[in-house]
Amino acid sequence: MKQPEIKEDNRINDLEAASTIIMDAIVTQALAPGQKVSENILSDSFGISRTISRNLIERLIAKHFLTTVSQRVTQVSALTLLDIKQNFILRKTLLPEIFSLASTNIDHEHLMTLNGRIDTHLPITGDSTALDILKTNKELNIAICERSSYPLMLDWAEQLEDMAMRIYWLYIKTTSHFPYSSEQQATIIEIVRNGDAAAIRRAIHDMLSQTEDRILNAIFSHERFYTQNLTL
Repeated sequence: MKQPEIKEDNRINDLEAASTIIMDAIVTQALAPGQKVSENILSDSFGISRTISRNLIERLIAKHFLTTVSQRVTQVSALTLLDIKQNFILRKTLLPEIFSLASTNIDHEHLMTLNGRIDTHLPITGDSTALDILKTNKELNIAICERSSYPLMLDWAEQLEDMAMRIYWLYIKTTSHFPYSSEQQATIIEIVRNGDAAAIRRAIHDMLSQTEDRILNAIFSHERFYTQNLTL
């Protein structure tokens, strides 16, 4: 893994490393929905250089993880029921097709290794474990999407997967479980490996639909979420 570049003032001066740190904070709500973000805040709270902070804020605004409220105020974007429903609608539309396109070119051994890594972290024992599972799950899904040979769709998939991590975090924190098992994931990998396009589309759509139902049921059953913004 590439190590963050550190300047003489000991602040992180690597955009990708800084992006990982801040996305982790947004996913886990260490930077909560609606929380103000600025160059100074990222620099002082996370040790990121101001130049990188400025570039990172622009990137995250473009990806809709930060929102410009006024000329002087930028906040972490809201996380609402509408955001969740839209994320699942888009993933149910996009991912079945991407997985189908990628099926003849997947690295089955690599995917099963990633799924095994998820399994070793179960049951979830804390926030660090939960975040590791979410990031490995994203890595697995993106590893399939990369084999579709459609870079533009890959960009969309990565953005949707980042939002999915924010959503799945809510489920994990309220249930102490991941929305689906490693056995279910292994079944999906095998279906993708077999290359039947119709079966792949159906399996991915069904799994996402079931996951959406579980997450919405978990949210509706907890009083802490009886607000517009789903903040833990």
